Amino acid sequence: MQTTERDEMRADLVVVGAGVAGLTAALTAAEAGLRVVVLTKGAARPAGQAEQSTATFYAQGGIAVVNPEATDDSVDLHLADTIAAGAGLTDPVTSRPILTDGPGAVSGLIGWGAEFDRSADGELARTREGGHSVRRIIHSGGDATGAAVQSTLSHRLRAAASSSPIVCLDHSIATDILRAGGQVSGVAFRTRDRDRVVHAPTVLLATGGSGHLYAATTNPAGATADGIALALRAGAVVADMEFIQFHPTMLYVDGARGRRTLISEAVRGEGGRLVDADGRSVTDGVHPRGDLAPRDVVANAIETRMAATGAPSVYLDIRDVSDFDRRFPTVTAGVVGAGLDLSSGRIPVVPGAHYLCGGVLTDVDGRTAVPGLLAAGEVARTGLHGANRLASNSLLEGLVLGRRAAAVAVARRDRPVVEVDPTPCTALAATMPRRELQDRMTRSVALRRDAAGLAAVAADLAGATARPVRTVADVEDAALTLAARVVVVAATARTESRGCHTRTDHPHTDPVGRTRCFGLIDGEISDCAAGDAISDVATLVS
Repeated sequence: MQTTERDEMRADLVVVGAGVAGLTAALTAAEAGLRVVVLTKGAARPAGQAEQSTATFYAQGGIAVVNPEATDDSVDLHLADTIAAGAGLTDPVTSRPILTDGPGAVSGLIGWGAEFDRSADGELARTREGGHSVRRIIHSGGDATGAAVQSTLSHRLRAAASSSPIVCLDHSIATDILRAGGQVSGVAFRTRDRDRVVHAPTVLLATGGSGHLYAATTNPAGATADGIALALRAGAVVADMEFIQFHPTMLYVDGARGRRTLISEAVRGEGGRLVDADGRSVTDGVHPRGDLAPRDVVANAIETRMAATGAPSVYLDIRDVSDFDRRFPTVTAGVVGAGLDLSSGRIPVVPGAHYLCGGVLTDVDGRTAVPGLLAAGEVARTGLHGANRLASNSLLEGLVLGRRAAAVAVARRDRPVVEVDPTPCTALAATMPRRELQDRMTRSVALRRDAAGLAAVAADLAGATARPVRTVADVEDAALTLAARVVVVAATARTESRGCHTRTDHPHTDPVGRTRCFGLIDGEISDCAAGDAISDVATLVS
């Protein structure tokens, strides 16, 4: 990799983010001979840290992938389950190839050294989660699948760095997507108080989600919507931003903020039951699949029961789960670490901000409306998740789209790059204090919304002060403020309840589901014609 005294680098591909989508793309591209730079706010190979930097690490349940040899499962059935969970907004045209590529992507991961739990006969062990018709979720370490995937990719990255043209820059935050002549030309970033640039024809945003829009989330501290802000400022389009999935079972700890422990959906797949303080089922009569209904259904059932009883949580009854601490060691450690006792067989849980179902609008290969700018993983909206993500489809999508994005980068490797200096577009940015923003979003733009609450938050955001952007926290706060603006605009525009977007003042669901797209024009969030925006991305020539 070439570096100059002016802190400039040159590469064929820059990957922003070091989770499953980012590292899969980086490693695949490097194996094809591309010069790759990976930028990560934390460390791609952290050791001994209390909190890891990627959401991938914290994924517990597993990877939803069809067993090609199974007689009770198929891509068609997996697609049907995905569409049903997506509440009318899943795109079958883009979803089918993603699900079809799943077995190959998992095989590639195993080839890189990943180990998954096996049954007595040596086959991959599979569990069932909410919304799935059959047991198709593979897992590792019981409920430590994400940690195993992250470890595999990080070890592979370390090995590749010694023999391939790949560089990982830890503690580096992207501040601007550079463009010239309508094409991407690189990334400006900040690392340890130094401003640097990577010139490249292709940039992949794999920055994860936006959980820290809220006071409590299952996401790590770095999930601050960085990629959403970078994409909007670069001229890309976002879609379905109102659909923020609240996982039904986040560990409840009175007064806690920030990242909280997730209680894997697989606990319910193995016999756990959602009950209130009196032991009554939370989901009886709500959905035919009961506790294994899609996440939006279960989360709303919990919220309804809490409102009816005035209780601050419901409970996950784990007394029928065999050998709980062995099957779910990650959950056990999280509960015990929070100072709670498992001996009662009941874990207090509440819905918690978990996953951004919308994001930067892309095609099935990760291309956005900006030539050379790609997005993959949680930051992207491929059409797979629709209005509510099916459990364990996220790691699958990251693996598949990481490989597909790498192929796009390979095809673009010889494109000339016009080297430009970064523009000072983030020198000043409208920013609301983070705690204030989180409290307002939690109160009015969380699991349930209404026009009055949305309007109040919109007014608060409109009054955000323009501040200099100097530190990592400044960049994150500006990104959260911009992302909150587009979430509120999208939630206000959708006057229906669908998937994980619930309007208490519009409880009906429209007969036809429609995607809404938004862009940033002269600093304002502008509604795009969804059909035109999707068509532009679908027909984009790399």
